[in-house]
Amino acid sequence: MAPPARYSSNLGQIIEYIPDRLYLASYVDAPNAHTLFPYPDPAPRSPSKRSQRNGDGPSPVKARHKQPFYFTVDDTLLYNAFHHDFGPLHIGHLYRFALQFHEILGAKENKDRPIVFWSNADPRSRANASCLLACYMVLIQAWPPHLALAPVAQVDPPLMPFRDAGYSQADYGITIQDVVYGVWKAKEEGSCVLETFDLDEYEHFERVEQGDFNWITPDFLAFASPQSLSTARSIEGTDAWNALPTTMSEVDAHPTLVQPFKNVLKYFTERDIGLVVRLNSVLYDSSYFEALGIQHIDMIFADGTCPPMSMVRKFIRMAHETITVKKKSIAVHCKAGLGRTGCLIGAYLIYRHGFTANEIIAYMRFMRPGMVVGPQQHWLHLNQGTFREWWVEERLERKFRKEAALAAAAAAATVQANGATHQPSTPIRAMHKASRGRSASKTKATSTPPNKGSVRTPLGEMDRDARDNTIGAQEDYLPAPTPGQPRKTQRSAADRHHPYGRSVHTVEEESGVEQEIQTEVISMHRASRGNESDEEWNLRMRSHRKASASLSPDRKARSVSHHTSTKTTTIYQVIDNDASNDIENIGPAAARAKSKAYDAATVVATATATVVAAAQPRATSASGVLAKVRGASSSPKRPVAGGNGVREAGVRKTSGRIGSASHHASPTARKISAAGA
Repeated sequence: MAPPARYSSNLGQIIEYIPDRLYLASYVDAPNAHTLFPYPDPAPRSPSKRSQRNGDGPSPVKARHKQPFYFTVDDTLLYNAFHHDFGPLHIGHLYRFALQFHEILGAKENKDRPIVFWSNADPRSRANASCLLACYMVLIQAWPPHLALAPVAQVDPPLMPFRDAGYSQADYGITIQDVVYGVWKAKEEGSCVLETFDLDEYEHFERVEQGDFNWITPDFLAFASPQSLSTARSIEGTDAWNALPTTMSEVDAHPTLVQPFKNVLKYFTERDIGLVVRLNSVLYDSSYFEALGIQHIDMIFADGTCPPMSMVRKFIRMAHETITVKKKSIAVHCKAGLGRTGCLIGAYLIYRHGFTANEIIAYMRFMRPGMVVGPQQHWLHLNQGTFREWWVEERLERKFRKEAALAAAAAAATVQANGATHQPSTPIRAMHKASRGRSASKTKATSTPPNKGSVRTPLGEMDRDARDNTIGAQEDYLPAPTPGQPRKTQRSAADRHHPYGRSVHTVEEESGVEQEIQTEVISMHRASRGNESDEEWNLRMRSHRKASASLSPDRKARSVSHHTSTKTTTIYQVIDNDASNDIENIGPAAARAKSKAYDAATVVATATATVVAAAQPRATSASGVLAKVRGASSSPKRPVAGGNGVREAGVRKTSGRIGSASHHASPTARKISAAGA
């Protein structure tokens, strides 16, 4: 049925947040007194007079309803876009919204009226209004994030995701859920404190002419690069150094400093900033900060790109020391204080507080719009696990050092009490002894497989590893650096890494006679060994081998008897049956990496060759033979019942022939030969 003519056709979309009190709506046209509002259905009641049952006269239920109060911020709280970005609205917008909303709720005429917070019906306005109200519920009303998100979780049409401030194609989106959870996480970690938020200060210093800086957390300030006439660093003791301002009055009276740089110097001194990190090319004299007692360091890398991991590790160490030991704050800047600045600050906050990449990107944009641009979003996403692992490793390292110190002190006390003389125990030796004692006392000890396939190293080796000069473990999977950044100058993009680069495998050649290669894959189940020693395992393995060979104690090399005709390559494939290392415990990604390490890298690393006698010599080759072992990692791991396929020790042995340079077999023949062997 069509609505009555006296009503507007502007029905819009209305979402209930608090029953009979707070609603979120969107309209094509501004609502008015004739806009339909979905009042709740009246409670069932017994029949009354016939005139009221027939519809004559006004309904007493409808008479109790008051006209809703409509308000919007579409025309008052505006997002200052860099390019095609449109939100989310920042913390200053939220604070102003809260002031207006509380004034509306406290008005006497609105005591029993429904409050409708509405926006225009376009996707951007709907997304900003929904995100603003959900963040208000989390930060000010202390709602848990899932309750704040529940009313807008399945709206139709879905809410538009937010994009970055760059000029390139938007290939990474941030949802309202990311913003709400990022803000909630920051509140729980003490990084977003509304009680100490100064709206006037925020809106004053966020302007370019006043300094263009914002607090991200109580420990980190992000700002745009200042500029000065002289960019060369003044040498201490020279006339240029003596002319630098050292007090606030001297900063105000300096004849050549521009006002934004003066505001930065004065504010940093008043707020006890202990470290300034510059990420862009030199645009000012760093001695201005040093003359005021503020440490300054350069960590410059190209605009639009991501920092190398060694630089990230150095920044995290310096920042953590400044925050925890010196008890001072850190100011970080690049050219605009958005992209490169967001990379390093975001990496530290992930490392220290355990944010996800989406949460930290959303939260930093909530505090300073436009942060983290283009491929830097993917970089944070791909390396977020590494940053969190650094924090766990440091905690374990501190714990082990403490235990080692306690063990060394206990050993020294025991020696002094017994009067015994022996080799003094170092902390490392004491830690190893304590570890052996704990391992011996456990009946079901779990072991960690060797991290052969991982590119990550312990923290102590970070700066010594050449791989840390890259931008992370997933460098080849990042998009190309984009020249489009949220500022007016142009930049050149760095070279793009090819995402499909191939790794080069080298194969050694053997000079001499032409040979026929026979490959046998032995799969050994780790769990089947139990408490069996290496020597017992070696003896049992020898008894099941067709060819005579000896296994070295480290199981990485075998003695070889050289003959001229036939070579048999035996490959040991390790299958880990330890229940403590399953996918449930280590995660799908780690399980896949572990499977690849055992199926490929470990197999090749433990391959050993043995040569058996042959009946007839073969024709020689002038340049030697180039042999390739195939199908090592594709051998079946499932044991076969019956026959010779399953041995007493859980070891199965299969063989397959691969033709040499002068003897080529078809793929079908090789499969038949492998099955028969």
